[in-house]
Amino acid sequence: MDDQFYREIYNKHQLVDAVPSNKEITAWALQVIRLLFPEQSKQDYIDFKQVKNEFIRLENELAYILNATRACRDCNNELLAKLFFEEMPNLFRVLNSDIQAIFNGDPAARSEFEVIRTYPGFFAISFYRLAHSLYKHQVPLLPRILTEWAHSKTGIDIHPAAQIDEYFYIDHGTGIVIGESCIIGKHVKLYQGVTLGALSVDKSMAYSKRHPTVEDNVVIYAGATILGGETVIGHDSIIGGNVWLTKSVPAHSTVYHKSEISVFKKKKV
Repeated sequence: MDDQFYREIYNKHQLVDAVPSNKEITAWALQVIRLLFPEQSKQDYIDFKQVKNEFIRLENELAYILNATRACRDCNNELLAKLFFEEMPNLFRVLNSDIQAIFNGDPAARSEFEVIRTYPGFFAISFYRLAHSLYKHQVPLLPRILTEWAHSKTGIDIHPAAQIDEYFYIDHGTGIVIGESCIIGKHVKLYQGVTLGALSVDKSMAYSKRHPTVEDNVVIYAGATILGGETVIGHDSIIGGNVWLTKSVPAHSTVYHKSEISVFKKKKV
């Protein structure tokens, strides 16, 4: 082969050599979550000052990652990291609202400890909330790395740009897809296999509102598919399992899929 090919590959390597691996980036996120929720990985601290120092260390590590990934060439990445960690008290509050929603909503949940330690829904939500906070600061790449890693671990695919309010509850979770321009209100509950997607995947729609809006206090049961940027699920509605929706429904609606199942008694031979 021509040497130009090898030069091209070499130059690509030079561009990415300094970028931390996805494993390092997700390890940083796990440390943040475990510092907020020691139920996931017990760590002993002498006093609150040691906890504060740990947050400072993780802030410095984020600044290093942002610089190494060249996330924003014209940005002050140290300031970006500082702003991200200044939002940590609110992030912690919102994540606790998600824990409360899961614990109160699932009769199988025996304790908040169990929710934090074992529930894939909370795992995916916590990574989404970290990623969304970074996304709001216009940090490229990192938010997607975090949510895709959580996706690979849980089967729950939440785009970091989606806007999801407090008390969010994912039950079981496997196969859930929440698109980039989704807007989800407070106290929303999703079951496995729910898709909040787009009617079209045409590239020309990249910066348009192409995913649904789900208002407050909505329950969407397993296997439901809701598509389209103009589709609004009105507050206090229930969307039944396997429903396919491409149009809005008003508040206080119940939508269900009607199917026929026939059961016949087997004839004795």
